[in-house]
Amino acid sequence: MKEVLTNPTSGYYMNRDVFGQTGDFITSPEISQMFGELIAVWLVNEWTKCGRPTPFQIAELGPGRGTLMADMLRVFSKFKIAGSDFSVSLVEVSPYLCQVQEKQLCPSQAQEATEVPQGSQHYKQSISLYGSQIRWYNHISDLPRTFTLFLAHEFFDALPIHKLVKVNQGWREVLIDLNRENLNLRYVISRDRTPACLYSLDSEKREELEVSPQSLVITQMMAARIHQDGGIGLVIDYGHEGDKTDTFRGFKNHKLHDPLVDPGTADLTADVDFAALKWAATQPRTFEDWEANLTYGTVDQKDFLTRVGINLRLEQLLASCRNVNVARNLKSAHKMLTDPMEMGSKFKFLALYPSVMKKILERYPPPGFV
Repeated sequence: MKEVLTNPTSGYYMNRDVFGQTGDFITSPEISQMFGELIAVWLVNEWTKCGRPTPFQIAELGPGRGTLMADMLRVFSKFKIAGSDFSVSLVEVSPYLCQVQEKQLCPSQAQEATEVPQGSQHYKQSISLYGSQIRWYNHISDLPRTFTLFLAHEFFDALPIHKLVKVNQGWREVLIDLNRENLNLRYVISRDRTPACLYSLDSEKREELEVSPQSLVITQMMAARIHQDGGIGLVIDYGHEGDKTDTFRGFKNHKLHDPLVDPGTADLTADVDFAALKWAATQPRTFEDWEANLTYGTVDQKDFLTRVGINLRLEQLLASCRNVNVARNLKSAHKMLTDPMEMGSKFKFLALYPSVMKKILERYPPPGFV
């Protein structure tokens, strides 16, 4: 998965726009501005609960085209959140998408990025339409140490997985091999245990499962930053609570595609194991004062968006709309985002908080989750 998706020369995400009607899949921010607006309002509300600490940053993992961040920054500007006390950090490995994001978020496509100081952790920087500093990073570990609003929308589903199956001899890993007769790729089962089989499986009831060590490491890094520097995390993705088995698949031209056929031309994905992410976020680390981070969720997208006011936002937009086609598109977008048969039940929301927020959250639970 890592090689097919992020190979520097021919990786799926590295040199093309894969989003939208002309790409291979559509994400919620591309459907309607309402999605990003409500996420922004939620983040501002939770930041306020924390005492509105400054300086602070919003860090998005895998920002896509930058559409979600653009909608959020517009809302942040309404709350007068901009300037030197607020910055945007984008974790992006694709040079092509980095350029797309800059065109989306910065005043003009012709704007040249400001020079990156030597020795900096970021590889690119620019100024947003609203005056905030935007910096691009290769990895979450490179982000500045400050209060952070973490956002990961459809990020974890693209991280590599290991597929394990239970056979008579115990757990074995499903690997990908080359059939020398026809030179096609094929699945094979490892002869012996592999390092991935060291994953804790003693109480596992499933006969088959997918594990993503990279997802667990990144979640622990996020949790550690939240614990040490302060912050909040919001993860949005399609996934399950540790009960699904075989979800590895490909998408091409908005249709299912065999992952082993024409690698590099289709998106590869697997449902996110939210139970594993919650485990990773709450595990003790080496801090002397460690108390497990708090997690809320998962909740379905339809429930989260409804609770934070998408119906009211739709009414507001329709009331100011004078174009019949635009009004119809708004209603269609609302349905796609919230209908259980569309995205409403497919996507899940998970929130992470530092343990010091426990008493506040007991009194003022996070909207969207209750």
